[in-house]
Amino acid sequence: MLEPVEKIWMDGKFVAWGDANVHILTHSLHYGLAAFEGIRCYKGKSGSAIFRLQEHVDRLFDSAHIGMMAMPYDKKQIAEAIVETVRINRLDACYIRPLVYIGYGAMGVHPGNNPIRVAIAAWKWGAYLGDEALANGMRACVSSFTRHHVNVSMTKGKISGYYVNSILAKREAKANGYDEAILLDPDGYVSEGTGENIFIVRRGKLKTTPLTSILEGITRSSVIELSREQKITVFEERFTRDEMYVADEVFVTGTAAELTPVREIDNRRIGTGKPGPITFALQKAFFSIVRGEDSAHESWLTHV
Repeated sequence: MLEPVEKIWMDGKFVAWGDANVHILTHSLHYGLAAFEGIRCYKGKSGSAIFRLQEHVDRLFDSAHIGMMAMPYDKKQIAEAIVETVRINRLDACYIRPLVYIGYGAMGVHPGNNPIRVAIAAWKWGAYLGDEALANGMRACVSSFTRHHVNVSMTKGKISGYYVNSILAKREAKANGYDEAILLDPDGYVSEGTGENIFIVRRGKLKTTPLTSILEGITRSSVIELSREQKITVFEERFTRDEMYVADEVFVTGTAAELTPVREIDNRRIGTGKPGPITFALQKAFFSIVRGEDSAHESWLTHV
């Protein structure tokens, strides 16, 4: 359950958490066209800092553009509002959710001139897949649901309605006793999780799905950069489900999931069944940066 904080930013002003409401006929509530971001703020050695704020704001604007929603604010205003939302709620570590949506007005599939509205909320949120999974790895299954075709759901947009696909896959996985689902693309290759990008390690080399049919993950791009700094060879190319089964290591990345190892897929143990050395090294490097212990990527952090 969410733990309420004091304020949510809505259309340029802060309102009390309990008063952050919209009309039941809000267009996006019925038809699913909205854009959102997931952003984390971490408590670090020199105070709290938001991870890759500008990249998240850029992607939010890209998503709105793809969805033909004209943003009523500029990037600087949204970035400042995100920082202020963390500050006004006195949160030292939190998850941040900006949302761009089509407001009340016309109904029917075409929204007409309905207003484009923006909200920003923040709350305390620990490890998305659980502390146990973060430390020792999670269990995943390949879903019976297929991930988006590139001309059905434009995958460079983080669009709310796309996540119905994720909800169905996640519910199926949980009902069958797994922690997470891995979806294949329409051609049968590994795509992504319900909210994460996927990496495999085989014979000391790292491989991840190319950007053709997946969301361009910000944590994903960070991990690729960290891998190359550690002289780990990284390929962005398609791979099959059985290549995951015989991988030495598998892990997923995302703002919510951070960098979570996968110890089992479809009842098949991955590697030794424990997080491997490359997963551990990248996870350690990632958390050292976001917690302010390693200043090598200071530009990734926006201090609150």
